Amino acid sequence: MKIGIIRETKIPEDNRVILTPAQIVELQRKFPGTEFEVQSSSIRAYNDASYRALGIPVVDSLENCQVLFGVKEAKLTSLLPHKHYFFFGHLAKLQAHNRPLLQKLMSSGITFSDYEYLLDSQNQRLNSFSWWAGFVGVYNTLRGYGLRSGTFTLPATDKTFTLEQVYELTKDCAKLPLKVIITGSGLAAEGAQHLLQRIGFQGLTPAQFLSTPKGSSPCYSYLKVEEMLRHKSQPAQAFSFSDLQQNPGNYESCFFPYACAADILMVCHYWDPASPVHLNRKQLKAADLHLQVVGDVTCDIPGSIQSTLRSTTHREPYYDYNPQTGLEEPAFSSLQNITCMAVDSLPNAMPLEASKNFGERLCEIVFPCLLGKYLDDPTIASATIVRDGKLTAKFAYLADFAAGRA
Repeated sequence: MKIGIIRETKIPEDNRVILTPAQIVELQRKFPGTEFEVQSSSIRAYNDASYRALGIPVVDSLENCQVLFGVKEAKLTSLLPHKHYFFFGHLAKLQAHNRPLLQKLMSSGITFSDYEYLLDSQNQRLNSFSWWAGFVGVYNTLRGYGLRSGTFTLPATDKTFTLEQVYELTKDCAKLPLKVIITGSGLAAEGAQHLLQRIGFQGLTPAQFLSTPKGSSPCYSYLKVEEMLRHKSQPAQAFSFSDLQQNPGNYESCFFPYACAADILMVCHYWDPASPVHLNRKQLKAADLHLQVVGDVTCDIPGSIQSTLRSTTHREPYYDYNPQTGLEEPAFSSLQNITCMAVDSLPNAMPLEASKNFGERLCEIVFPCLLGKYLDDPTIASATIVRDGKLTAKFAYLADFAAGRA
């Protein structure tokens, strides 16, 4: 098999890669006969020279490759017909802005597998950049708090940042008695907790978080989705994800008291548009709410945290939300506002380490499947949305969406 690493073409640019030069060399050692080519790129964190130095061909076209790997959605004009692509496609949740991508994949006879649907036997994702999103999200949010309050200064993220560098830069942040609430129990929430814990924030249970006065000590707590919701008519009923999915209207949010107890909110939970909103505009202007910064890692728009009006960029990561008007204002323009951080490509701030970590998991989990049974492997098959231009059975529900009927 000949495998290609595509040039990232999405705007704003993404400089991550799914395999480092050293990882490709190791894969070729483990799987003799497997060849790799890397499409030349001027923005990739690992530059062309680093691949050439290890004997990996760097080419302009990947026409000779069977399977092509990228990170984000590929530009439509860059897609080669009848190839097999892997990337994060954002198709299966009926995202309207990516309808043309699905249509192009199908009309070009392409096979497409999405990393998001590489799942284990418990339906947990086998690989993602989510941990890095939570980690970088906390760094950006702490930086925003420093800029807003004038109490400390952190530099903007740089693509050469390492974990150790972030630990060193943020170590003094725990000298401030900030209370941080994190939502979610997935990898993004784990990344957020990791940085706070590493630099000295005390982890509390949700009950302890509510009872700890502001200004007493640097601390954080996290809430799972089931702790943010309650059944409207049967509050004591045991939480059931399947019931939530089938009957979202039976649930209401009980998150507001935690937001009132916090200085900083890190949004890392999964949210479906049919689920309850956790902070609506009326609550955001309540007298009891004194949130200073919201770091929205998941960046759902419109989502369950209604101060998130739009996504932001690494170059301009912040804006202010005016609770009284519900409108955006310039970042740090008033202490009566809530500062919002909503960068939707957070792992791209640490592309060297994030790429290496992602590639390690691919080498461990995906490539043995791909280079063994290929599309007959159940792990690969379950992540394949389109095969030879046709929707697979698992994703047949996308037919009306692809045809523009939904």
